[in-house]
Parts: sequence; structure tokens; C-alpha cells
Amino acid sequence: MNLSDFDFDLPEHLIATRPMVPRSAAKLLVVEGDRMQDRTVADLLEVFQPGDRLILNNTKVIPARLTGTRQRGEAVAKVEITLLEPRATGWRALAKPLRKVNVGEVIRFSDALSATVAEKSETDLTLSFNLTGDDFDAALAEAGQMPLPPYIAAKRAPDAQDMTDYQTIFARHSGAVAAPTASLHFEPWLLEALAKKGVQFTEVTLHVGAGTFLPVKVEDVTTHKMHAEWGEVTPEAAAEINATRASGHRVIPVGTTALRLIETAAASGQVEPWRGPTDIFIYPGYRFRVTDALMTNFHLPKSTLLMLVSALMGKDRMDRVYAHALAKGYRFFSYGDSSLLIPFTPGEQSLQTA
Repeated sequence: MNLSDFDFDLPEHLIATRPMVPRSAAKLLVVEGDRMQDRTVADLLEVFQPGDRLILNNTKVIPARLTGTRQRGEAVAKVEITLLEPRATGWRALAKPLRKVNVGEVIRFSDALSATVAEKSETDLTLSFNLTGDDFDAALAEAGQMPLPPYIAAKRAPDAQDMTDYQTIFARHSGAVAAPTASLHFEPWLLEALAKKGVQFTEVTLHVGAGTFLPVKVEDVTTHKMHAEWGEVTPEAAAEINATRASGHRVIPVGTTALRLIETAAASGQVEPWRGPTDIFIYPGYRFRVTDALMTNFHLPKSTLLMLVSALMGKDRMDRVYAHALAKGYRFFSYGDSSLLIPFTPGEQSLQTA
């Protein structure tokens, strides 16, 4: 299985730099078995069935891009910081330029927020901030900017609108430096209408890391090592998912992050409570334990996420799906359109019993 098998040409104009307004007006490609339908996210009210359980990632994106200054005597240098992940000793971060900061120096981001360089390597550093908890969150919200993906940041700078646009409406637990983007399409009215129809919801937490944008560098994709991300499936969440499976209804993660987490928690064959890092890598040949369908955006060429959806739907089928999306002008990546991938049509064997 070669990396080149997951490559495709994407026209620049199909890379979305802003979401649709309203969010639910985004296109939705519904793929059920070998059938494809062009719909909108608002049509999920017709597509989802009573008893379906949607798995939502309630992580909250932090404004992880910071601009600060470091002072040595009279010399002041500007330093750009991108927070990557929390550690026991502080936050792992990228610094630009890295050479302008040394261990023990203080970087000031605002009157309220500063950090001491606790550790430094050839590629990154660890920052120990002067604030913690709610005080840290408030100061970071004031000083930071949303960490837009590289393919958007290359086209425009983040702005105040991204503080809302790049956050789900059910974001609760701070810690992500990238959004679970399939969830960005939901609006309160849609969740309420789905609940009234009998669709059920379970929240899990996976703090999406910057590693989600790292390219695969090996030609034999089976040798790729995934980055680890911290997640939690509570006992209540595990029980809800298992009950849905036992009743014969569908378990549908919203986004690849939610999928990767519940598949990690289902290593024993049923979902168990889980808390800790996961580096699960899903590519064609993977046997799904709990996922029946997936709502997800359209992904980067040669990405692990494209490999994941190919594992769910089959490589040839996903080639046809992406060819259709390109021909129909679907918008790609984080602020782009969405898809609902259902491997089997009604009456066919489900993933759970395959």
C-alpha cells in the first residue's frame, strides 16, 4: 500500500477559507453503499434515523497562536509561538525564530500573560505559563489567535471571526489546537430537531493536536507512525454507545477524531471507558469494531484521514467519491463541505457483524 495511492489533484479554488453561512447550508455528499446523493447539511434531519447515536467530540480549540517579546538588556525581539500540546512541565510549542529564545528567558504576550522557557530542543520548546486554570484560559483568549490550518493561514491571517467559526457549538473542554471540523456544520436548531426526531447524542473528548496536519513521509503507509492525542470516553459515554449497539441502531461518529477515539476504546470488542493518549492509525484492512457510518469533511491528499475513510468505504469507492466531489465543486478541508459515509445500504450486512 503506497502513499501515492492516496494522491489526487485539488484545484486551489476548492480550498475553503471561510465556512458557509449559515453552517448548515454547506453541501453534504451522502454516500450509501455505491449510491451518492448531493444534499446539504440541513438535510441530515431526513437522513438520520430515530435511534441513531451521533458521537460528538466536545474538545475546545484554544487560541494557540501567540505573538510575544523577549528582552535581553535593551534588546527586544519579537517571537511567534504556536502551542502544540500540554505537558506535565508546561506547554510544548513551536517558536519562530527558535534561536531567539533560551531556556530560562521570559516571553511576554500581554500585561496578564507571560511564559518562561522551561526546555528547548532543536525543533521546539516547552513553556511554563504564569497562569493556570480559568485565569490562563481568559488571558489566552485575550492574547491569542485561532490556529488556522496551514492551507488557510497561507491564504489569509486569522481574525476575530475565526474565534467563532473555528469552534463547535458544543465545545466544552479546552485543549485542542485544531478543530474537529466535521462538527463545525452543526447549529443549535439542527441538534434540537434531530433530538426531537429521536436521534441520540454522546459526547467524547479528543484534543486534536497539530500533528493532524503532519504529512506522511513514508512510501509504505503501513510503516507510518501516528502522533498521539489525548482523549477520554467516560463510563457513561461507553454505556450509551454499547446500549445503542445492543439495540441494533447505528453508531455514527461526527468526524475522524471521534471515530479514532471510540475505536481505540473498543479494543476489546465493546466500548470501555478510556482516558489517555491514543495513536491509533486506521488504514485499509482495518476491521471496525463499533463504527457504522461517519460524517466527515473532504481531506488532504496523501493524508492519514484519507486513508481512514478509504478503510471505512473501500479505496475504489472513495476514489469515485472524491472524483464526484471535485466534479461537483465541493469545498475541501476544515471550512469546506461535508460527507456522510455509510458503507452498506439498508438490508446489507453491517460493519458490526461483518
